[in-house]
Amino acid sequence: MLLAVDKPAGIIVHGDGTGAPTLTGLMAERIRGGSVPGVSLAQADELQALQRLDRDTSGIVLFSLCKRTQGAYDRLIAERSISKRYLAIACGKISWDERSLTWPIGRDRHDARRMRVSKTGKAAHTHAAVLDRRRVDGRWLTLLDVQLHTGRKHQIRVHLAHAGFPLLGDALYGAPDSRGLMLHAHELAFTDPVSGEPVRIVAPVPARMLALFPHM
Repeated sequence: MLLAVDKPAGIIVHGDGTGAPTLTGLMAERIRGGSVPGVSLAQADELQALQRLDRDTSGIVLFSLCKRTQGAYDRLIAERSISKRYLAIACGKISWDERSLTWPIGRDRHDARRMRVSKTGKAAHTHAAVLDRRRVDGRWLTLLDVQLHTGRKHQIRVHLAHAGFPLLGDALYGAPDSRGLMLHAHELAFTDPVSGEPVRIVAPVPARMLALFPHM
């Protein structure tokens, strides 16, 4: 059994050793409190996040609710059998309409928090399509539909920053903004390995992004 959660920006999925609240812990508390319809209290002990999202990225996180079937879902993730689409707002007016970004990604030797494009990095494939372009407060922004074909850390953020269009609100890669990081895990689609049924999950567009592109 699966549970899909729309993660808000600003919370981590798993513990990082600092004692900060986690999405996993908060969902377990809600299940034990009986506030998640269709999920039994006992399933709180079997709750396991199947994916990670960065702290400042919002959107869909999948959880397994059953140890017996978790392996099937772990394989689904490992084999990249899930279609993952993100909404992103990049700084600048992107001239192209659609592009595949395939620069390899590795760790930044000068800053342990960052990743970077590197010839010795791991293969990475991001497909980005422009949905809209507009001026906001005197500067151009571009709304993108982004599809991940690999799952490297900070992949979308690194690829777009390297292309010259860092995500709005991404202080780590050169575009700080008080409204926060404009990256949202918007849609997942896959065939459930247990039931065999097709699954499509769509998360609502967050208010911080609608404020900039209200006609999404």
